[in-house]
Amino acid sequence: MGSPTLSYYVEMENWGSNMARQDIEDAVEEIALRLLKETPDIELVDVEYIKEYDWYLRVYIDKVGGIDIEDCQALSEQLENELDARDFIKESYILEVSSPGIDRVLRKPRDFTREIGKTVDVTLYAPKDGKKEFSGTLTDFNGDTFTLDGEMEIARKDAAQVRLHIDF
Repeated sequence: MGSPTLSYYVEMENWGSNMARQDIEDAVEEIALRLLKETPDIELVDVEYIKEYDWYLRVYIDKVGGIDIEDCQALSEQLENELDARDFIKESYILEVSSPGIDRVLRKPRDFTREIGKTVDVTLYAPKDGKKEFSGTLTDFNGDTFTLDGEMEIARKDAAQVRLHIDF
């Protein structure tokens, strides 16, 4: 099935000025992409900054054959140094660098393009044809819509979540 998600945690404290969540994600994505240019076999999959019990800054990376703890640790240390130097996140947070897992969520256009030909599970905000959940092969993507099994077109804005399907 694949390796379990690997994580490397570093607690950060007392960061600088307040930024919007999306601004933080965008800034960290820019930094991570620059750092990963030195390791072209590793792909940045996603960045998310979310509040659970604590704030979490999650950076998801992958490569052919899967990533390992050393990949996560190396990027985590580089990011920690860069974020410490820039000092733009106000809240204390936990930095996690990990694999997106085998059931990764598709969020960005590059995710949809990369996964064409694979089976996905889709949850909609509102029912379509009386259903909110669908599974099918992702056969097309044009930026605003994606197609399942060559026939069902779904607008990205209507999809609450699209993730890779796992066969057990």
